[in-house]
Amino acid sequence: MIDPGSWTRRVRTGAVSVDDMVDPARVIDHYANGATVVLQSLQRWWPPIARFCRDLERTLTHAVQANAYLTGPGAVGLAPHHDTHDVFVLQLHGTKQWTVREPLVEAPLRRHRSRPDPSGRQPVLLVTELQPGTCMYLPRGVIHSAATQEGSSLHLTIGVLATTAADVVHRIAHLAADVPSLRRSLPPGWAADPAVTEQVVKEIMSEFAAFAGSLDATAMSVHMADRFVASRAPVLEGYLVDIDRSTALDDHTEVVRRDHIGLRIDIVDGDVHVGLPDRTVELPGGLEPAVGRLLDGRSHAVGQLSDLLDASSRQVLVRRLVREGVLRIEHDD
Repeated sequence: MIDPGSWTRRVRTGAVSVDDMVDPARVIDHYANGATVVLQSLQRWWPPIARFCRDLERTLTHAVQANAYLTGPGAVGLAPHHDTHDVFVLQLHGTKQWTVREPLVEAPLRRHRSRPDPSGRQPVLLVTELQPGTCMYLPRGVIHSAATQEGSSLHLTIGVLATTAADVVHRIAHLAADVPSLRRSLPPGWAADPAVTEQVVKEIMSEFAAFAGSLDATAMSVHMADRFVASRAPVLEGYLVDIDRSTALDDHTEVVRRDHIGLRIDIVDGDVHVGLPDRTVELPGGLEPAVGRLLDGRSHAVGQLSDLLDASSRQVLVRRLVREGVLRIEHDD
């Protein structure tokens, strides 16, 4: 299996590792000899897939990624294995036969590595051939394999990297490290005497349980949600063009909130805070009505803020939000 990725992505073919631009002839040669070409992380560099994944993330509130797999006629594209994320398989071209087997591990995490031999011996649940335009859902942990039949096959996998209960536990453990008593050293010789070892572990488990129980569930849930939003990179298609055009905007310029950007609007110490994935835009509190109107998801001409701000102020506000990537300018072209 080879991965051309982007033009500067590392390529691995067996024991060969090349840090250079992809050699198209080499890719074609491997494909002709039965290799599968993998285009990874399409959500990072192909705008249509980026928009699709961001829409799905906004609905699921789980991270989403996309890979494409091109397999030649009669080739085995995927050996029996499980993924540690949910997968939607979208067949785009040709056909591909899938064999689905019972899982070895329920709801696996990244540390639960897939093992081909035992995976291939699991009972078969389903054998099906996907046609162009069909989709199959594979929950994480379900073992699957695929092979092409006559002709080449191209399919897209949409991976849903779910936030799990274990992630919440890990976050609580991270916060527990701020408690001095929960980062103390264990006593000398703690591992030499089983009775001492058990007593030490029991004490720490009790302290940790008390700490976890003392946390504000509401604050923790808001924190986890904020961390998710902050981790999602926005789709800034046309961003540079908008910055150029923002220098000449007037009351007739129409703007709209970018569809694929996660943000929060809060009032902090009387100021408006627009929380973006990588930063917070701070604005005077008096701008709250205008900011709320501009970010309501509908298209607005700058002049529609005339009941709230004078001409200079409303243009400064809109220009700022365009340059921050919050608003985009509606273009006739």
